[in-house]
Amino acid sequence: MDATPNIRMIDVGDKKVTYRQATAKGRISMKKETLQIVKKAGLSKGDAIATAHIAGLMAAKETPKLLPMCHPLLIEKVEMDFKFDDKSPAIDISATVKGSGKTGFEMEALTAVTVAALTIYDMCKSSDTSMKIENVRLARKSGGKSGTVVLE
Repeated sequence: MDATPNIRMIDVGDKKVTYRQATAKGRISMKKETLQIVKKAGLSKGDAIATAHIAGLMAAKETPKLLPMCHPLLIEKVEMDFKFDDKSPAIDISATVKGSGKTGFEMEALTAVTVAALTIYDMCKSSDTSMKIENVRLARKSGGKSGTVVLE
């Protein structure tokens, strides 16, 4: 960094408020035995999916506290989804964040997926050190000047 850091929050004051939403996806892979325990909510710490669901919702709302240049936004809805993949074995996680604002909800959706995956990792780590959090990405966004963007 130089003497006058070139770091600043983007000015969104002149942008129009539009309805926006963003969907992020990710995956946590694990041993077959671990996935079966998670599916049965049989971990000693409790139900990993229910806990990850709450953690993802909370993380979306706290995103501006974690990312220094992220604008605080009024979130109207967060939808979390968890799908078991027995073949891999893994859990696919998605988060959709919706609301009206002057900037998008991409960071909130990405944060929700990441924290949900970290929560599952934390709850399972004592029985499975081979878990991997993978492929966290923006899958879709809409609203604002760029319109709908599908990246899946």
